[in-house]
Amino acid sequence: MGWGQLRPVARVIASLILVVTVMALLLNPGVLASAVHRMAGITGLILAVMLLSAVLSTSKDLAAISRSLFGGRSVARYLGLSLGTGVLAIPLNFGSVGLVATMIGKQVQDGGDDAATRNASRAVIRGFGASPMGSPLSIAVALTVTLLPGLASWTLLVWSMPFALSYLMVGVWFREKELGASPSLSVSDVSGEDDLRAFWPWMRFVGLALFISLEAYALNTWAGLKYSQAVTLSCLTVIILYLVIRRLVAGTVNLPSMANVSNELAIMGGASFLGGALTVTALSSLGSDFVLPGWAYAVAVICIPWLFYAGGAVGINPILTATVFGGVLGPIWPESSIFGLGIAMVTGWGVTIAGTPYSANAILLERFTGYDARTASYGWNLSYSCLFLGLSSSLCATVVLVSS
Repeated sequence: MGWGQLRPVARVIASLILVVTVMALLLNPGVLASAVHRMAGITGLILAVMLLSAVLSTSKDLAAISRSLFGGRSVARYLGLSLGTGVLAIPLNFGSVGLVATMIGKQVQDGGDDAATRNASRAVIRGFGASPMGSPLSIAVALTVTLLPGLASWTLLVWSMPFALSYLMVGVWFREKELGASPSLSVSDVSGEDDLRAFWPWMRFVGLALFISLEAYALNTWAGLKYSQAVTLSCLTVIILYLVIRRLVAGTVNLPSMANVSNELAIMGGASFLGGALTVTALSSLGSDFVLPGWAYAVAVICIPWLFYAGGAVGINPILTATVFGGVLGPIWPESSIFGLGIAMVTGWGVTIAGTPYSANAILLERFTGYDARTASYGWNLSYSCLFLGLSSSLCATVVLVSS
């Protein structure tokens, strides 16, 4: 029904789904059953996360939060924008990019393109890139924990959160030098009083993210749900509570339209379907007794972040890459070093969406600011992405070697 609204990449994936479905029905219906099962779980998670973002985007707190990110000198502004976008991405997903990029776009229109607006754009896409690495509610973490048996979410996050924070902080040294004061990014009503007004909106959003994370952890740990299911139900719980409170306070509530999620659903849900089909086919070809030589596990985690990035550079969604790697390597990976594989997947995922032009955040940034997605991904971030891909590979290989 939404075919006319789909981008070319989404249409290609939708077409591949039909081709794979027909082939599976003719050759191996078990492949289709497994692929549909994987797609159902990730589609529910995607819809819940995007519905949460759409509902929270109506909050009046967001304007105060967004304005508060633009104050201070160059370094403070960069860190505020990158860390702030990363925090907002926990409940808002890529809605956080749309929120902050809108204000950057207004500054570009009013004051023109300069180093300050380019640095602000760098901060936003890197802040969102850190979310898959360290957010307990990210699709990357949920899918990785679901695909890798024996990997607990808290174990993965203990390692990935410091990496995500380092990714944000080191960005200070990978930006343009701003000469003198930068009036182009000064928001007129940003002051000490305005920062004080933004304190409680920030607290409410941080508290909301913490509540969802704790509920997901409880459902996963004590109710025995898969982590992706736990995150889905936690998001839906907050959506219902938020709408009920709005109804009681305002007397009326408008449900957000989900008509604009066709592309994301086709790309991410379709990537999960294709990844599930490829995984089953690969496992059938390798056989149930297939194992890698001992040294090959360290080599694999060295390559995985780079393969995520290479796939993203040609338009392959990280969900497809993660589903294939997690589905194939998860069952044969030594349990003692499974978190090394998990770190490689989520860090590779994060660097990919921040450093390639086909991700949702790069497209949103281009739409709101006018900065070309390829320029933002490669011109601004190529050396930065390569640095952290190398650090990810080194960290994961060390973890695997030490824990094996």
